[in-house]
This record gives sequence, structure tokens and C-alpha cells, in this order.
Amino acid sequence: MADNIEKITRSEREWRAELTPDQYAVLRQAATERPFTGEYVHNKADGNYCCAGCGLPLFSSGTKFDSGSGWPSFWDVIDQDRVDLKVDKSHGTVRTEVVCSRCGGHLGHVFDDGPRDKTGQRYCINSVALSFETGSED
Repeated sequence: MADNIEKITRSEREWRAELTPDQYAVLRQAATERPFTGEYVHNKADGNYCCAGCGLPLFSSGTKFDSGSGWPSFWDVIDQDRVDLKVDKSHGTVRTEVVCSRCGGHLGHVFDDGPRDKTGQRYCINSVALSFETGSED
């Protein structure tokens, strides 16, 4: 758990008012968007991918790669304190869930099948859980 990130807490009513229905389903209810449908799957612009719930920069475009999975994939986060990793035993399997350390929003999952010449990690993230800021990378 990241201790140096200021937490944001909102009621479910506040989250519903601030997020689109798709963002709410993914960020607050841990849903998953369909593969190859997300806005950022093929984005190649330079910048930072931020949490759509609270704006915290999470991933740099410099760590994005085409995994072929249908979701934006990154081999590392900007800073490990910006995400929390949790055991996810849903869907009859054990995976590692990635959540925003500031607002607790569900982002996706991390797997050990990323680029071996980097971290070996594949952060498989829902586009709808992200916003994108063009320009300099964090």
C-alpha cells in the first residue's frame, strides 16, 4: 500500500456523478472492457496515462508496448507507489489486480509475460480507466 499518495475517498453516489457509466463499471466495480475496443489500445502519442478517476499519472508512453492482448499494455509504472497490487481470485483463477493507489479504482491486471528485456511485466489496463495527457512524460 502506497503511504505517500494522498487518498481520495468519495461516496458511490459521487463516483456515479463524476464518471461515465463505463468508467464507473470498470473503476468502481472491476468490470473489463471488451478487447480491441478501448480508446488507447493503438495510441502512440508521447505523454502520460493517468487514472480516469482521479488524474494521478500512472504510466508513461515510453513503457507502452503492443502485447496483442487488445488492451493498452505497459512494462512498468511511473512509480510503484502510484498503484496497489491485490490478489484477485475471481473468474476461477488467481491474478494480480492493479488499482490506483490514490482513489482505489480498478485499472486492470499485471502478468509476468511482458518484455523480457525490460521488467518482464505486462500491466494490462482498461482504456476506460485511463485518461491521456500529451507532452512530456513523467
